[in-house]
Formats: sequence, C-alpha cells, structure tokens
Amino acid sequence: MNESFISSDKAPDPVGSYPHARKVGNLLFLSGVGPRKKESTQIPGVTLDENKNIVDYNIEVQCHAVFQNVRYVLEASGSRWENLIDVTVFLTNMKNDFSVFNKIYSEYFPNKATQPCRTTVEVNALPTPIAIELKCIAVIDNV
Repeated sequence: MNESFISSDKAPDPVGSYPHARKVGNLLFLSGVGPRKKESTQIPGVTLDENKNIVDYNIEVQCHAVFQNVRYVLEASGSRWENLIDVTVFLTNMKNDFSVFNKIYSEYFPNKATQPCRTTVEVNALPTPIAIELKCIAVIDNV
C-alpha cells in the first residue's frame, strides 16, 4: 500500500501528534483543520479573556481562515480544492453559525458538479478556542 504523511509549511502546526494529511493510494485524508494561523497564538476572529475563554468570535472570519488552511494542506499534498470529495464540518454553535457557514461554503463550492459530500455536526468544544473545524477527504490526480 502506498502511504505517505503530509505536512504543509503554510498551515498551522497540529495541536497533537498527527500529520496534516495522509495519502493512501489516490486518496488524501486531512486531519481536522481549524482557523489558526501558522506560528501565531492568535486565532482569526476570536477574542479571549485573560483566562483564555472565548469572549467573542466572528464565524465568517474563521470560515475563510479554515478554508485557506485546507487549501494549504491540499496544495502541499499535490491535490487541489476541486478534488475534495467529502467534508465533515464541526461547529460549536449550530443555531447561530450554520446559516452563515452555509452561505460562505456555497461561495467556495459554487459548481454543483464538483461539490463534495458534506456532513455538519455540532460539538460542545474543539481542542482550541475555535468555533469551526473541517475534516476532509480528497483525491490526488497525479498518482
């Protein structure tokens, strides 16, 4: 089996012991991707108090940052945005954020012929003080 571990020099470092992605044959499995920026402790669109609790967040800013980070991992893997075939979305506030996320998502996937499958779930919390994380599967053309 052809396996390889992928790390992007543009995406933020993982918060645990795992790669950005893993390639198996012509499939690419991305680890959970959030909105953090490379080599920064600040999370786009998030305001924290002195105890690192979320005081306020902007889901739009986080969505755009997450999509950019997914692109970074795809590019480092030899894949591309249009090759996404499955996306699992984790939101911490489905009631307030789903409609905004859905609108932004449709801007990134305007062509129905290339839209990936998608599942969206609400979670109580994510490993860092973020409101969104994506778990993606893509294909790689050049295998």
